[in-house]
Parts: sequence; C-alpha cells; structure tokens
Amino acid sequence: MADTPSTGTQASAPVPAPDAGAPEFRPGERFWPYAQLEEEPSDEELARLDGDLREALLEHPPARPFSFTIVFAPFTGPVYRQAVDLARATSDYAETGAGPSLRHRARFTADRAAALHRLWELIDRETAAEVLVDDRPVPYARELWLPLLWYLLSR
Repeated sequence: MADTPSTGTQASAPVPAPDAGAPEFRPGERFWPYAQLEEEPSDEELARLDGDLREALLEHPPARPFSFTIVFAPFTGPVYRQAVDLARATSDYAETGAGPSLRHRARFTADRAAALHRLWELIDRETAAEVLVDDRPVPYARELWLPLLWYLLSR
C-alpha cells in the first residue's frame, strides 16, 4: 500500500443543499462534536459554588463575610409569594432543583438581620426550612444561632 494519492479520477458525490430551516453550525475543529465552552468559569458560576468547593478550586478564594443562609421549599399559603420576593432581594439568591425538589436559597449577612427576620417569620411555621451558618449546617442553628442574631435588631 502506498501513501501517495491515486492518479485515477474519482467521481465526487453531489453535496446536498442545506435545509432552509436548519440552523447553520460549524463545530470546532479540535473537539468535534463538542461545543466550545469557556475555559474559565464566569463570576456567576463561581458565586454559586459551595464554600468548601470554592476553597479547594481557587488558589486565593475571595473572602466572604459571615452569613446565615435560609433554604426552604415551596409551600402553599398566602405568604409564599412574599417570602420568595424577600429571598430574591438578597444579593446571593439561588433556586435549585425543579418540581417537588425545588429549593429557594437566600444568603444574608449580619447587616441584613432585619430582612432575615422578616423572611424567617414568614416561613418558620409554613415549611421545614434549613438554616446554614456561614454556609454550613451547624447544630442548633434554628434554636440558638438565629435568636442570637435577633439581638442585632435592637441596635
């Protein structure tokens, strides 16, 4: 077998015309058929990382202030819409899951203690909410840590 091209003429097959409704897409030459993704994560992707994962991935992770995070599921009731609006007003809000596994996650710093208290009053009796202290589950977060935070409200 020779590596030289054959000298005979070859009949080329006709190239079909592209469909008018089909989108034009030219895949990357290196890793076809994979999409070309950004090599660096966006700021939004980094903000949604778990705190421990962020510390493991980044050489110098940005310092984050001490915080309380409330994670709650959807519930039926007249205050649900108001609770979601309060959660969305935080600087670090995320919705995870879909359908029955949907969770609202709102992170509050100490200077936003009043907003956290309003949200907690709305959801405390409506649903089983999870309280994270500095992005970690800690014992007695609901019974001890949150009432200690309410003392900041009198300032």
